[in-house]
Amino acid sequence: MTKVADYVLQRLSEWGVGRVYGYPGDGINGLLGAFDRADGQPEFIQVRHEEMAAFMACAHAKFTGEVGCCTATSGPGAIHLLNGLYDAKLDHQPVVAVVGQQKRLSLGSHYQQEVHLDRLFADVSEFCEMVVHPGQARHVIDRAFKTALTTRGVATVIIPDDVQEEDAQPSPPKMHGSVFSSVGWSRPRLLPDPDELRKAADILNAGSKVAMLVGQGAAHAESEVVEVAELLGAGVAKALLGREVLPDDLPFVTGPIGLLGSKASDNMIQGCDTLFMIGSSFPYSEWLPDEGQAKGVEIDIDGRMIGIRYPMDAHLVGDSRETLKALIPMLQRKDDRKWREKIEKDVREWNDLCDRWAGEHFGNTINPQAVAAELSPRLPDGCILTADSGSGTNWWARHLKLRTGMQASLSGTLATMGPGTPYAIAARFAYPDRPVIAFVGDGAFQMNGMNEMITIKRYLDRLSGPAPFIFCVFNNHDLNQVTWEQRAMAGDPKYPGSQEIPDVPYAAYAQLLGLKGIVCDSPKKIGKAWEEALDSDVPVVLEFKVDPEIAPIPPHIMKSQAKKAAKAAVHDPERTGIAVKGARQKLTELAEHLPGRGEK
Repeated sequence: MTKVADYVLQRLSEWGVGRVYGYPGDGINGLLGAFDRADGQPEFIQVRHEEMAAFMACAHAKFTGEVGCCTATSGPGAIHLLNGLYDAKLDHQPVVAVVGQQKRLSLGSHYQQEVHLDRLFADVSEFCEMVVHPGQARHVIDRAFKTALTTRGVATVIIPDDVQEEDAQPSPPKMHGSVFSSVGWSRPRLLPDPDELRKAADILNAGSKVAMLVGQGAAHAESEVVEVAELLGAGVAKALLGREVLPDDLPFVTGPIGLLGSKASDNMIQGCDTLFMIGSSFPYSEWLPDEGQAKGVEIDIDGRMIGIRYPMDAHLVGDSRETLKALIPMLQRKDDRKWREKIEKDVREWNDLCDRWAGEHFGNTINPQAVAAELSPRLPDGCILTADSGSGTNWWARHLKLRTGMQASLSGTLATMGPGTPYAIAARFAYPDRPVIAFVGDGAFQMNGMNEMITIKRYLDRLSGPAPFIFCVFNNHDLNQVTWEQRAMAGDPKYPGSQEIPDVPYAAYAQLLGLKGIVCDSPKKIGKAWEEALDSDVPVVLEFKVDPEIAPIPPHIMKSQAKKAAKAAVHDPERTGIAVKGARQKLTELAEHLPGRGEK
């Protein structure tokens, strides 16, 4: 007789789940036995920690468009899932978590590992339900997937250990209380009100300096975004989660926006008279136009999020692609292209400035900007790029230029440390023939990335191959992003007691596990190190010894931050290096405006 656990896995498979990321425990003993009997349909992928399982499920959803799935035991295992599930919730990714629970008999008795999981998962989940009867499993699993897909969020299914072992009831008895559900879901065609579309078109047609900002909600509307930008003579800035919406080789794409954004994006936003946001909830008002400066039009599929980042004049609740298709016939091509020409000039100057910044080295230490700049022209076609949260994210965002067919993501809204490595592993499982490259700081790598190298060892035969699989580790012995935030936001000098971390031989650790390890400690060897890593047919840990004193300079420096940074510098243990290198980088920027520069 088929058990409930077997039926649950069968239902997951019917919903298209090919692999479930998780870690074993006695609260899911029934499911583990069922995985063994399922013969890889779906497959259980053993990670080193449940948080990593949730990150991998989130990454699977991001890179494939499918529902990601993870599992964990009751109590502590379930608790460990939360950070990764919040990453999925905040970045609007469909993930289903299947977690164990103590036997129904013991619930309410303060039993070992008994946690009120329905309460614990209530905030992170759009749907959270416990299966307490075998006949209930069918509709709970089905509703979990339908809810995750519809809300682009997390759904949690809790199954007590004893229920997992009961005989399944794929078709419950036809009686009062029974529910008969089906596998299946289709994406709706969601369009805004026609009058609101007309209003939006009038605003965009009237604007003479239109700035566009796109996020991941515009991911399937590349050609429509390009057509709108051409009609309006607009430039397009990209929120970090929208990096892959447009390639960076389009001359009007200004790149990232915000604290780690580009000068070209900042100039466009500061000078625009019309802001057109598409599929983005970019939250930082200090990097958007001043209130009243610009008219606003926004497209968002979620009416709860429309017009809450900037006061909009037209609120288009709908799917980005379908809405743009309906809007394009109403738009008039702008004959005056001076605004577009200025944007394209700013993009060229910004790219030139980034190259010159990256080319500045101080002594024999590696400028971390150069690590990304040297990789950018070497990026393999169709590669997938991931990043962790840290100062390396600045260089990942600014210096890596995506081409058509590439994908890139990170923890955008939660901005948690730790997902860069598991994101890359999930991407490799999903696309074993595509190059995958992760940018990870040494803090994040110590936090959990090193452990997940053991997961790679566990599945080395599947994760190796001719397509490169690289973990680029920025080794600077410093929790560098927080160090710079302390200086600029709190006015405090670097506090070594919290910021300094041990110097670990990351490449040697990789070699210990049977992976390839490469160390680069010279600016002259950066390109060669990348080429060696890109030529490897086994996963690589590529360790760069980088300078922690290179500041991630924002597009414009606010007075309050400048004052705090100056205050911090007085007592900072690295004040001399910061002053010299910061001044050099700022002079490099100012040199752009010297007479004669750029003349041919």
